[in-house]
Amino acid sequence: MEVVNAIGRRKAAVARVFVKEGTGVITINKKDLTVYFPSSILQFIVKQPLSTLGATEKYDIKVNLDGGGFKGQAEALRLAIARALVKINPDDKPALKAEGFMTRDPRAVERKKPGRPKARKRFQFSKR
Repeated sequence: MEVVNAIGRRKAAVARVFVKEGTGVITINKKDLTVYFPSSILQFIVKQPLSTLGATEKYDIKVNLDGGGFKGQAEALRLAIARALVKINPDDKPALKAEGFMTRDPRAVERKKPGRPKARKRFQFSKR
């Protein structure tokens, strides 16, 4: 099997993944998954698509992660892995879609508006 690549985004984070058959090693920016994401919750988020399909030990995944915070990066990576798995086997798509791993979360920070301290907050109103 050749290398399959996919991209995932969430907020300001972008994850590019390269998936090939292997032993289940996930390398993020040349670091191991447990080093890059010390939190077990974030490791769980990243591995969700693989555990849904029971393919945790089946593929080696190399990742380039950029931008955003750690939560956004983990969710971008989850989307990228799910997309790559669907490229490998299109029959897996319904299972991943049912779990919500195929949907790009569109929520992002609302921009700050002029004449206001934040996006929606207003300066204190004084009648007199």
